[in-house]
Amino acid sequence: MTYSREEILSKVDEITNRLDELEEVERFKALEARLNDNQKVKDLIDQMKGLQKQAVNLQAYGKVEAVKHVDAQIDAIQAEIDAIPIVEEFKSSQVVVNDMLQLLIDNIDKKVDTKFKSIE
Repeated sequence: MTYSREEILSKVDEITNRLDELEEVERFKALEARLNDNQKVKDLIDQMKGLQKQAVNLQAYGKVEAVKHVDAQIDAIQAEIDAIPIVEEFKSSQVVVNDMLQLLIDNIDKKVDTKFKSIE
């Protein structure tokens, strides 16, 4: 049996819609929205971005010790971000969703590979 491009894309849309309805994906999206609304996280990320730009400039001028100092500040801010409960929860949820997606991709890959081998 052969499928048209439109039929395949329609199935992709169907799978995507079903994925969006999964409890784990809904939880991930809710956590992502909460994280995006968290002012403390936004402020820390802005600080980190500023320090990263500063580190790039310092590196361009060969200021090795200053770069090390700025990198330490970046690491400290990253640790502070990682210690925020919503960030920890988001990362955990992200791992679950990524694992599910990888399983789906692996499954599709195996089935497509099997179909192509049977054609040869």
